[in-house]
Amino acid sequence: MAQMNFGGVIENVVTREEFPLEKAREVLKNETIAVIGYGVQGPGQSLNLRDNGFNVIVGQRKGKTWDKAVADGWVPGETLFEIEEACQRATIIQYLLSDAAQIEVWPRIKPYLTAGKALYFSHGFAITYKERTHIIPPKDIDVIMIAPKGSGTSLRRMFLQGRGLNSSYAIYQDATGKAFDRTIALGIGVGSGYLFETTFKKEVYSDLTGERGTLMGAIQGLLLAQYETLREHGHEPSEAFNETVEELTQSLMPLFAEKGMDWMYANCSTTAQRGALDWMGPFHDAVKPVFEKLYHEVEVGNEAQRSIDTNSQPDYREKLNEELRQLRESEMWRAGAVVRTLRPENN
Repeated sequence: MAQMNFGGVIENVVTREEFPLEKAREVLKNETIAVIGYGVQGPGQSLNLRDNGFNVIVGQRKGKTWDKAVADGWVPGETLFEIEEACQRATIIQYLLSDAAQIEVWPRIKPYLTAGKALYFSHGFAITYKERTHIIPPKDIDVIMIAPKGSGTSLRRMFLQGRGLNSSYAIYQDATGKAFDRTIALGIGVGSGYLFETTFKKEVYSDLTGERGTLMGAIQGLLLAQYETLREHGHEPSEAFNETVEELTQSLMPLFAEKGMDWMYANCSTTAQRGALDWMGPFHDAVKPVFEKLYHEVEVGNEAQRSIDTNSQPDYREKLNEELRQLRESEMWRAGAVVRTLRPENN
């Protein structure tokens, strides 16, 4: 484990150089890893583990996702099983169902968590809010986490490109004395670029805040506010979308990602630089109270409870699809669909 300086703060980080794939395989050579769930994280993590040479099986209910697993090469009765049988066969159970499904399926999982096994999460939700989820693991197993900082689709895509997606890791319970090595080996196995230390609580607080904030919720609200302002002042949809979304995602974000915000600023016009530096303060002051309120709602469990209550409703999927339809069919994103067809790579 290396200590890295992040803006003056020292953090524990594990890289693939100090914990190579060969070491990870050696640590887990006698383990059977069962990936439970084949939805968001399941495919990417299980396929990466399989391609990296680990003994991995998938546990999934029969239906569309079962068929998807079969299409991905998992063989019923050999590497693909019903959830209970997969858990029985496993020494490490990767619990990668959605938060709501984890609550529902937990009574079926718990009997197979026998002494010495490991229970693995990719999100701190179930354990942090255990009074609400009622997911309380036995004391004689390891409880660990690898949380890739992106979707399972991104994890798989970057793996196939020979790259890695950074992940956080945490150990909630070390019953065997092997939890650290098991955790890091799994992190390397699923395709992490590097691993940084956290706790279950910090992971879920930052994750829920990020999803509702700059990663998804805030960015849509910010983009829509600017798009609407331009449209209300007479700008056409194409111009409003290009200035709001297309230039951000296709031109500026790659610069931002490459070397940071200052470098992106340095590679823009002096007019853009001056305006950005002058206006970042007012935007910060306007949204900081919203982020403080958001973090408080996450910290006290209100966001978790809303998620549990909503996702457990029988018509949740229908309501979600309707909300997504409205978003998809809004003028801004209808304009975006047209703009994407005009990109050079599509012509």
